[in-house]
Amino acid sequence: MAIVPLNGIELNVQTEGSGDLVVLVMGTGSPGRVWRTYQVPALVRAGYRVAYFDNRGIKPSSECASGFTMDDMVADTAALISHLGGPAHVIGTSLGARITQELALAHPSLVRSAVMMATTGRPDPVQLAWSRGLRDLHLKGIELPSSFHAAANVSRNLSPATLADPAAARDWLQMYEFAGSAVGAGERAQLELSDFTPRIEAYRGISVRSLVIGFADDLVLPARLSREVAEAIPGARYVEVADCGHIGYLERPDEINRLLVDFIGRA
Repeated sequence: MAIVPLNGIELNVQTEGSGDLVVLVMGTGSPGRVWRTYQVPALVRAGYRVAYFDNRGIKPSSECASGFTMDDMVADTAALISHLGGPAHVIGTSLGARITQELALAHPSLVRSAVMMATTGRPDPVQLAWSRGLRDLHLKGIELPSSFHAAANVSRNLSPATLADPAAARDWLQMYEFAGSAVGAGERAQLELSDFTPRIEAYRGISVRSLVIGFADDLVLPARLSREVAEAIPGARYVEVADCGHIGYLERPDEINRLLVDFIGRA
């Protein structure tokens, strides 16, 4: 990946493939390389130039530990698309989906089509409490045992259908435990964005061709919140994918990739 100065900070950016530009926007606390597991190869095979990056707050992009706003993150993504010679098809998940929604509203000329997965247009009380709890742990210098952190995140982020397989459950637990439980200063700043003014009414002004994907077993941002966003955006298509949780793009990658390639291919 390459460090690129954009919008007054540095972003860690990678591009692969050739063709029309697709920009992938990741969610809270996760690096852009998560997309590399399934979505990047599928989109490159489909004939796209794919860009993925570490949002501000995630090293080695600028950590911006003093804090930042949603507008800052939208401006980062807009600057990246311009830098790469956009417009682009933009695909985001969770916090990345909220960035995508706001980008489509503020900079429609940069967005050929928009896909939002596991999204929301208003704060969810349970998710807000979780984010506040993680911020409190960071501020108090408390690091949870990795085994507890892994169990909590696997339970929150994955579908019971996935966890019904003991081997798969053990693999996911091992992965989360290996990642560790520490919350960095930049991730804490991203968590602050869980508390925001409801935006559903504003999204009625989005004119970009849009697809919203909800994950049926999502406990972090329940599918009903994604459906609300789709119902607000004029002409948006809504699809709900069964047997997957908040990281459905990793649990059911074949189905998600099919939806993505089919949708952006019709733009």
